[in-house]
Amino acid sequence: MADAPPPRFALLEHTWDGVHYDFLLEREGVLKTWALDGVPAGGVERIARPLPDHRLIYLDYEGPISGDRGSVRRVDGGEYEAVEWGDGRIRVRLRGRQLVGEALLTRRPLGDDAGPYWKISLGNVD
Repeated sequence: MADAPPPRFALLEHTWDGVHYDFLLEREGVLKTWALDGVPAGGVERIARPLPDHRLIYLDYEGPISGDRGSVRRVDGGEYEAVEWGDGRIRVRLRGRQLVGEALLTRRPLGDDAGPYWKISLGNVD
């Protein structure tokens, strides 16, 4: 039996009521998704708002989103390796065109605002 292909990731620029970036990780038949305020960069910690799971089509899709929810443009994508995947901590090794290296997502506790959020940081990024 052949090994399953490695999971994929994508970073999409999402233009809708401003611009943010959707960070998508393929996991168990869906895309785990976070909205970022900017492109991930080494040494920069960014807030990552969790979004509902997305369909796998968004790994390759570019164009308008149904329901007048703007449009997306693929900024980067590739394969990743899950090093750690827990309830509040996800560490992956990205192998994209631009994003190459480790990404760490950590969930932060509830605050006074809209609820729990995550932070993403990149290390060893080429």
